[in-house]
Amino acid sequence: MTDYGHDLLFGAFVTPTVQPVRHAVDLAVTAERAGLDLVTFQDHPYQPRFHDTWTLLSYVAARTERIHLSGNVLNLPLRQPAVLARSAASLDLLSGGRFELGIGAGGFWDAIEAMGGRRLSPGQAVDALEEAIRVVRDIWAADKPGGVRVDGEYYRVHGAKRGPAPAHDVNVWIGAYKPRMLRLTGRVADGWLPTLQYLSGGPADLTEMNALIDEGAAAAGREPAQVRRLLNIGGQFASTGRSLLNGPPEQWAEDLAGLTLEHGASAFILAADDPAAIELFAAEVVPATRQLVAEERARRAA
Repeated sequence: MTDYGHDLLFGAFVTPTVQPVRHAVDLAVTAERAGLDLVTFQDHPYQPRFHDTWTLLSYVAARTERIHLSGNVLNLPLRQPAVLARSAASLDLLSGGRFELGIGAGGFWDAIEAMGGRRLSPGQAVDALEEAIRVVRDIWAADKPGGVRVDGEYYRVHGAKRGPAPAHDVNVWIGAYKPRMLRLTGRVADGWLPTLQYLSGGPADLTEMNALIDEGAAAAGREPAQVRRLLNIGGQFASTGRSLLNGPPEQWAEDLAGLTLEHGASAFILAADDPAAIELFAAEVVPATRQLVAEERARRAA
């Protein structure tokens, strides 16, 4: 059993659909009013049914005051990292320190290539992501002397000026599933952001995946707890319990507390485009989960 001890976060994973045109924005406002910590949007720039995610994040930042914002996850192959770094810093400054950088290596390569992106093999995509994160963090390091110089295989930055610095220490969260990406997450990321429904073995898969992240962290001289474990979740609210995340709110709370205490997940992002589901999750599941985790942590510490 693994509990990395992080404070709990809860969020919404909203589809950035174009029609109705402000539906995603309205759901983000609902998530904030309901008291959630985070609202996120998938990023598929090649999908004409979706808003451009960066534009949507900026618009939502202007419509909200408290909730944090992130791509889930941003499509690196179609977003040049030095420009992405400045965009992220600007949005963080303008929003008062509410932006987090969820990022991925890419996956739908036919669509990426059709938009003018470069097709990469899985191994190349991992290497490119590592180079990109270095570029992003070097751009943010406005207090360091000299320009940014990264002479990578995929990204080359020769003397770019640093800054602006973000308003707060922006977290870099990586969407990862394969061993190389998981080890990379352990080496360089602040968080891991997978989707539970993509794990063929369900929560049991988290054990080995966490171990690979921990291995990467140890190899880089980091503590495993430096990497927050986030989790995109989905399910159904029902009057009686049927299966994992398919039952009444009190069962959801027990399920999520188990994922924290046994598998280290400390941020749960609900995939929902229904305001009623978001409000129920925030009103009943979130406080009950917090209480169960706090009580068990206290018991273990006694």
